[in-house]
Amino acid sequence: MIIRTPREFSFKLSLDFLKRSPKELLHLVTEDSVVKALRSGDEAVVFSVNDEDDGLKISFLTKALSPETKQIVGAYVREWFDLDTDLLPFYRMAEKDKLLKDLVSRYYGYRIVGQPDLFESLIWAVLGQQINLGFAYTLKQRFVQAFGERLALRDQEYFIFPSPETVSVIDPEQLMPLQFSSQKARYTIAIAEAFASGVLSKEKIRNLPLQEAKHELMKIKGIGNWTANYALMKTFRFPAAFPLEDAGLHNAIKNLKKLGRKPTLVEVIKIFKKYKGWEAYATLYLWKSL
Repeated sequence: MIIRTPREFSFKLSLDFLKRSPKELLHLVTEDSVVKALRSGDEAVVFSVNDEDDGLKISFLTKALSPETKQIVGAYVREWFDLDTDLLPFYRMAEKDKLLKDLVSRYYGYRIVGQPDLFESLIWAVLGQQINLGFAYTLKQRFVQAFGERLALRDQEYFIFPSPETVSVIDPEQLMPLQFSSQKARYTIAIAEAFASGVLSKEKIRNLPLQEAKHELMKIKGIGNWTANYALMKTFRFPAAFPLEDAGLHNAIKNLKKLGRKPTLVEVIKIFKKYKGWEAYATLYLWKSL
């Protein structure tokens, strides 16, 4: 399957993002491709994605798949690499901005590599709360190994993120040996229960306006402003969603503006007024500067 890509897309930069941790289990990055496993109803599929001329080539390593599953994989890849967003208006704005102009020139075609699975997106955000990125990956690795689905294919093991139904019935004490804090354990199971019971779903959030979507997410214990904004940015591509309180974002601004301290929230809000409608992508490129 070939998926056409916009000119403003760099698969290489996407792969650079995907291979940022050797502890990542949910995809395998080679020199020029990424291999991933997904579940689509009763079918589990392993597929690879690589660059080919003006598009991405999806190769199915799992055989005898239904046409519906193949279409679901194609749609997933479009979402994963945010191929439907027109970046030209963002680039026209960023080229005139002191903080962003060099970054968009250097990383042209860099897109938000997302998490189309809302449950995974929220759990990953919870795991990353108040710890460094390296340890967050350690927690996710242990969590996926303990509760995720394993697929063996051609002497290689692939993992699928744990389902809400699986996580919703475990005891918080089962997460403690993985070095979850008691708070993270409770939040993880509460989010899983919300999905398993149908209280929360990607479909229920998909068509809501930003503030309403954020409000619905924040009804669930453990989902605060930062976590909600992160998921809305990474799963739904809300262009105005950005994690205002993010420490990495503050460090990027501090470095680029050569400040002797981190900016205040008021200063960050003032800076981002210039990026109205493109806050998520401004955040992405500021993160990239780190």
